[in-house]
Amino acid sequence: MTEKRYLILEDGTVFEGEAFGAERGMVGEVAFSTGMSGYQEALTNPSNIGVIAVMTYPMIGNYGVNRDDSESVDFHLGGLAVREISDQPSNFRCDQDLASYMKDRNIPGISEIDTRKLTRIIRDKGTMKGMLTEAGAELDVPTTLTVLAATDFAANQVEAVSTKRPYPSPGRGKRVAVVDYGMKHGILRELNNRGCDVLVVPHDTTAADVLAWHPDGILLSNGPGNPEDVEAAPAFIRDILGRVPVFGINLGHQLLAIACGGTTYKMKFGHHGGNHPVKDLSTGRTEITAQNHQFAVERDSLGGTGLEVTHTALNDGTVEGLRHTGYPAFSVQFNPEASPGPEDSNHLFDRFIDLMERQNGKEQHANA
Repeated sequence: MTEKRYLILEDGTVFEGEAFGAERGMVGEVAFSTGMSGYQEALTNPSNIGVIAVMTYPMIGNYGVNRDDSESVDFHLGGLAVREISDQPSNFRCDQDLASYMKDRNIPGISEIDTRKLTRIIRDKGTMKGMLTEAGAELDVPTTLTVLAATDFAANQVEAVSTKRPYPSPGRGKRVAVVDYGMKHGILRELNNRGCDVLVVPHDTTAADVLAWHPDGILLSNGPGNPEDVEAAPAFIRDILGRVPVFGINLGHQLLAIACGGTTYKMKFGHHGGNHPVKDLSTGRTEITAQNHQFAVERDSLGGTGLEVTHTALNDGTVEGLRHTGYPAFSVQFNPEASPGPEDSNHLFDRFIDLMERQNGKEQHANA
């Protein structure tokens, strides 16, 4: 028999549903995702550490999980809230159903709740803390609200998800150092698909150590949390700007802005999902992008930074891309590697390769 479980928000709203996955309870930040698929990638995306993800699509789990679609070795999502979970997945790659997968990895979930109503609450009131109760536990709202009020999330979540030591992903092409702030494997795949010789380094690696490897370019990866908490990043980025081409993605985009003198802010409910339209201001084209961020760059803070806006979100005007006017450096807030999501912006990895080739050409010409 399926046991009850409650999702209780910090404003006192209670959703009663059915427990699946792990029996334990947990506290996390509740955020909604508009993607129709990609739940396995969400579970394993380091950017989602501790998050309770609300899936707006009504049925989740209908294609199961497999050994190929994970975005990291570990499992980072705090919990999952869905309207209906499929117990009969159908896909030729399916290795396991979603509920069993989550139970094996100690991730709690709740189903049979009105996820559209929950999404409207988050949209109107903003992202808030929430608790998934233990399976079968009695409802105790006052105690839960006390726990939620006293809960503070880790100041530097990057510390928890970044690699602890450098590791290679060999290739015969451009040498790219990836600073791991919570890197998705999709980024590594895109670089490897282009033949890059990649070295992934911890988030607190010094610029001197990275440059000693003689990379052709440096990629600043995605990651979780408040960019202001990643204290070592701004000085690191300032030390590499102008030395090699730089490409920032997601958190890396925000850190590039901060390093150049810009500021960031926490959004009301963030961008999460695979269907966000973004306009490329240089071409006038609109691309559908995959996004997963709670913070954004403050447009009015960019004066005097040397950065210009290259992409903007069509839904709300959020800064979605930057380019440095004096150095070979650019960044985007969205995820061009998708995984999951559309591949409209996949060409940005080619742009990074071109930037490295042009930089190498300039150096060879200067040394001739």
